[in-house]
Amino acid sequence: MRRIIYWPVGAGALGAAALAAVIVWPVGSAPAPIELEGNVDRGAYLARASGCIACHSNFEEGGAPLAGGAPLETDFGTFFPPNLTTDREHGIGDWTVESFAKAVRQGIGPDGEPYFPAFPYPFYAEFSDQDIADLWAAFQTVAPVAEAAPDHDVSFPFDQRWGLKLWRAAYFYKPQTEPLPDRSDAWNRGRELVRGAAHCGACHTPRNLAGGRDLGAVFAGNSELPGGSKAPSIQTEDLERNGWTISSLSYALQSGLTPSGDAFGGSMAEVVREGTRFLSPQDREAMAVYLLDVEVGGAGDLVENEGGAQEGRTEID
Repeated sequence: MRRIIYWPVGAGALGAAALAAVIVWPVGSAPAPIELEGNVDRGAYLARASGCIACHSNFEEGGAPLAGGAPLETDFGTFFPPNLTTDREHGIGDWTVESFAKAVRQGIGPDGEPYFPAFPYPFYAEFSDQDIADLWAAFQTVAPVAEAAPDHDVSFPFDQRWGLKLWRAAYFYKPQTEPLPDRSDAWNRGRELVRGAAHCGACHTPRNLAGGRDLGAVFAGNSELPGGSKAPSIQTEDLERNGWTISSLSYALQSGLTPSGDAFGGSMAEVVREGTRFLSPQDREAMAVYLLDVEVGGAGDLVENEGGAQEGRTEID
């Protein structure tokens, strides 16, 4: 009888201890001091490339730039991109460049709590200290807006921040933006943008039930984006099959127009309007070179060569 009684009690105690360990388990690491001088123009350019303005500005509702974005409706709940202006109470005005670096590269707030992966921080994980310094310098020029973004509307159990620690352990992947020595400068620049700052895989890669990207289908498209939008495959063979060329794809990233004369809709229209149209012609062409792969191999090949669960997965913390 004692064994029958004590066994459930013991198992419950172990479960409670394990849960408590996860809750207090620290994530992230303290960045080294960043004392580099930032360049405002480079930072503003990188912010555009990274989608900061598109996501954190609710222009359709008359919102100020970076004062908080339009709601992102997902199966897990509705997320509201926060205020990134220099307001000290509602924005990032009382942050340091180091806390900014931790937020951008690791997805950890100044309070030590992990951010929801609606924020695509895994794609920014390899930003250099100079990138961070440049972004920080640019954000310091943004006028403060004393208005808080709405709280996320996420139901239990997805509202439990401690659960994100487990999510990070399973799905926080390095973006693989490092240059490959046997490829051209343009191809490598395109790789850096597509896999990093522009975070194309955030929308154009399918996700599992937990919201983790399927690294066996990188760039294969996603039919379940926030708000009911869809993102087509941008794998090399599919782009070629649909008639895309280097010139038409780079032009589409500037104009939002497809080879057939149609216009991008949904979130892609916003990406162009607030992001890629501000990139240099060379960078837009580099993205097209990488995706269409005018050299040996291809972005499609990278799904097998670089996106495997073992080779592609790396825990950042």
